[in-house]
Amino acid sequence: MKIIETPADWPADEPAALAVQDELRSRVILDEPGPPPGAGLVTGVDVAYDDERDLVAAAAVVLDAATLTVVEEATAVGRVAFPYVPGLLAFRELPTVLAALESLTAEPGLVVCDGYGRAHPRRFGLAAHLGVLTGLPVIGVAKNPFVFRYGELGARRGDFAPLLADHGEEVGRALRTQDGVKPVFVSVGHRTTLDNACAHTLRLAPRYRLPESTRRADQLCRRALAEATAQYPN
Repeated sequence: MKIIETPADWPADEPAALAVQDELRSRVILDEPGPPPGAGLVTGVDVAYDDERDLVAAAAVVLDAATLTVVEEATAVGRVAFPYVPGLLAFRELPTVLAALESLTAEPGLVVCDGYGRAHPRRFGLAAHLGVLTGLPVIGVAKNPFVFRYGELGARRGDFAPLLADHGEEVGRALRTQDGVKPVFVSVGHRTTLDNACAHTLRLAPRYRLPESTRRADQLCRRALAEATAQYPN
């Protein structure tokens, strides 16, 4: 198994990573509608870590957006590329995520990250960063709201409440994907609108709280990590 090494020009510390975020943030495109829900392909990406061995496994799972059947899967295993710093988690995993995406033969279509896009303290989470680097439309669907607040939302599937930053800026939405189940947190990464991101999320979550893209990518990256750690036991 080939281990993806950290690129030589990758930021090595917090000031360098912040500078990269500042530079790339202006390249985020927010005025495109994005692909229509239920059409074409959707690709889920997720990662699993083994910090003891300094490994991260990434998975990319391509789904038919209409049927949610798997079209293609790819994995990559690499070195953890950056220390743990809240707000800079994308720098830990992006080289390996990019390697997984690049090994696909299918066009990814819309990419769905288990993380944040605009719903990030500097408005540049993993979904935005990945979108700028690849040029693909990307959204973030996170399990927790990070640092932002939201109000009451209804108990039915499709109900939502704005995810608010200071001064009332809407950076995402708390979205109920199943009746009576706690919401997920949707934000735009690149080349799509928030309304469209929420519509995609609901289409991808017909039975469970999390989108099928996230569920399948999570399972696959965990299997890839287990195989890698068996091969590199120390």
